[in-house]
Amino acid sequence: MVSLSAYLLVAAALFCTGVYGVLARRNAIAILMAIELMLNAVNITLVAFWRYLHPAATTGQAFALFVLVVAAAEAAAGLALIISTYRNRETVDVENIDLLKG
Repeated sequence: MVSLSAYLLVAAALFCTGVYGVLARRNAIAILMAIELMLNAVNITLVAFWRYLHPAATTGQAFALFVLVVAAAEAAAGLALIISTYRNRETVDVENIDLLKG
């Protein structure tokens, strides 16, 4: 049986990878993928705590499902904004996107 700390270490590594991806990348699509990594790390943590603390209740699974729904909505809205920006500015580089300038 895998311990709770092993799941938490994997989730922490995944979350740190996502934070690094958000802070170090300039491509908007790569930043969205890094945010998805962070949300998946949260899901691992929620399900791990559910499994080891209250396996009879389904609260951890419900919260993980809610996070998946939020992640899907974030991906859809984010990609729509990126595609719209790319059509108008012809770049997905975050540093070159300055929508307030003409």
